[in-house]
Amino acid sequence: MKKVTILLSHLGYGGISNSAVTLCNSLVDNYEVEVLSVYRLYNEPVYDLDERVTITYISNDKPNRMAMKHYLKQKNYKLFFKGISPRIKSAYIRRETTAKALRKLKTDVIISTSTLYNRLVSRYVSNDTKKIAWEHVHHNDSIRYVNKLLRSVKGMDYLVCVSEELTDYYKTYLGKKVIFIPNSLDNIPNKLSKLDANNIVSVGKLIKEKGFDDLLNLFKKISTKYPNWKLNIVGDGLEKNNLLELSEELKLNDKVIFHGYQDKLFINDIMYDSSIFVMTSLTESFGLSLIEAMSYGIPCVAYSSAQGANEIIENGVNGYIIEDRNEEDMIEKIELLIEDEKLRNKLGKNARKTAKEYSKDINMNTWKKLINRRK
Repeated sequence: MKKVTILLSHLGYGGISNSAVTLCNSLVDNYEVEVLSVYRLYNEPVYDLDERVTITYISNDKPNRMAMKHYLKQKNYKLFFKGISPRIKSAYIRRETTAKALRKLKTDVIISTSTLYNRLVSRYVSNDTKKIAWEHVHHNDSIRYVNKLLRSVKGMDYLVCVSEELTDYYKTYLGKKVIFIPNSLDNIPNKLSKLDANNIVSVGKLIKEKGFDDLLNLFKKISTKYPNWKLNIVGDGLEKNNLLELSEELKLNDKVIFHGYQDKLFINDIMYDSSIFVMTSLTESFGLSLIEAMSYGIPCVAYSSAQGANEIIENGVNGYIIEDRNEEDMIEKIELLIEDEKLRNKLGKNARKTAKEYSKDINMNTWKKLINRRK
């Protein structure tokens, strides 16, 4: 039986971790599957990982890179300088300890989830091993990032992209080395939302890139017209305190509920009790939370800046795509769904059909073909 190893930063909350767990659970019937996790954020994975999957933690430390960037942006130099020593230690662990683990690694296939890990895999993993880079980040027209990725995959056999747009883009540089495999849903729920509750939901890390400040500002205007509707935000992150302050400033404390990170059962209940899903991300390579919402039959509204959303949402069919981050248009479409229950149900029914196209059974066949393909 072939052994497949997935190298990632952690098994905590986040789209990459969620997608990696789904992939592991789908492959474990046919392969020996191992997760190589650089950091150990929690005692157990936050997503339901099949017990047959082996987990190897490279370190018990936690990264602080995102926190350092946040402190610098906020000009909180006290916390920034306080974090320098742990940051150096974290960077050392991430590079040197990971390199050491990769030198000893014996596997048939390794799947890497970041540009840094691509470089380490290229350099330290045996050339007898098939090396696959799995790209989840959108370049956002940054030539610097594109060049960084291209350099990182020179020693890799394949580059898997989660969107057709990214696939076409990188094929101009790498040709047949690039494979399109969208992220998948771990399962399709049997129970659907009735779409009759006065609840809007959004899920994601509370970081600048997710645009939750824009969501609060536009919901303030919606709330004035529809005071019985509430906004549920599921997720946590460095922007939490800023968002709580903004919510208080906008006098939305009784209308917006910050749930923090939650397990699958809690999210199930939130989805069953929601009627509209809204994404205000400034960038999004795929949009796993969109298809998760759609699997419950919930219509979705997103800005086109969330690039992955453009391949998931069919405008006016299963939701709405809002161009140029036009707040007025976003509010108009959300209010249209609030007012028209028949429209919500129509778009929700189509959203459910869309979600089924991203079932793990469909996409795993492409993964298996890639894993079994000769180098």
